Amino acid sequence: MHPMIADLRARAARLGRRVALPETDDDRILQAARQATDARLAEVVLVGSPANVTCHADRLGLDLADLEVLDPQDPRVRERCAALYLEARRAKGATEEEAWEQVADPLIATACLLRGGEVDGSVAGARSSTADVLRPLLRLVGLQPGISVVSSCFIMTTPQTHMGERGVFVFADCGVVPQPTAEQLADIAVTTAHSAALYLDCEPRVAMLSFSTKGSAFHPDVDKVIEATRLAQKKAPNLLIEGELQADAALVPEVAASKAPGDRLQGRANVLIFPDLDAGNIAYKLVQRLTGGEAYGPLVQGLARAGMDLSRACSVEEITNVIAISALRAEALARSDPRREA
Repeated sequence: MHPMIADLRARAARLGRRVALPETDDDRILQAARQATDARLAEVVLVGSPANVTCHADRLGLDLADLEVLDPQDPRVRERCAALYLEARRAKGATEEEAWEQVADPLIATACLLRGGEVDGSVAGARSSTADVLRPLLRLVGLQPGISVVSSCFIMTTPQTHMGERGVFVFADCGVVPQPTAEQLADIAVTTAHSAALYLDCEPRVAMLSFSTKGSAFHPDVDKVIEATRLAQKKAPNLLIEGELQADAALVPEVAASKAPGDRLQGRANVLIFPDLDAGNIAYKLVQRLTGGEAYGPLVQGLARAGMDLSRACSVEEITNVIAISALRAEALARSDPRREA
């Protein structure tokens, strides 16, 4: 286990946050629930049929008797979730009948529980697409105030310990927004900076990447990055955000001194913001495969609550780690809005 992940898990274990897992028919989810509980990473809440959970657990040889199971078919749970669904969707024309039917779906019920504060975070995506995971979260939980888009980031570990944060970086967006506008790219930069500060426990040093460095090329794509940088700096003047920069100028001090002598990053970026999903997705996969490093994500950001997505190819260990990450994000969101703790 990478030291950064070990530290992240240790910090999560001190929080006592409640994290819901709705995909209880997946063996990996149940195994991760057991691991996370044993490691005290969170108080895990399973959202699904208690009978099915018991059946799967018995087959796997798992003892899950100490885990809470909330059944969306239980009239008491369903009534609470339906009320929360209506609260969120009445203005969009939702009816009581629609709410009652919708919350029988564990993904939707979990989003309702998250909205109502019965759980602090959620983790799904082992069996569901990113769209199916994010849709109820966007509809029922919504975005953080002042943020225009939900996005994702990856924690990237590499053997290049002289770069980034002792070889660790945060990349975004590599999994959600195909062609962000300048305004969306600015919000992705700000939310990713906060994610880096949370996950890596460091000062984020953000590079807005392009095929141009400080006016070395002219193109509408470059203009978008320049404008996104300006907007991000205006929105979060306390953050170190620089652009537009080519990747080498963001990562190598000698190149930065030559190409961007006045740049505040000085080739020391630990957060890389890509201009579109093509660049971000290709880059994280190349870094992972060519350096032998690890990629942890996609980690959802920008939501008002700590709803997290998984890759459908995820391992039990990856799910366990994302449970810890959900707990950390829940804590950070609560600290930014103390009313939630009332």
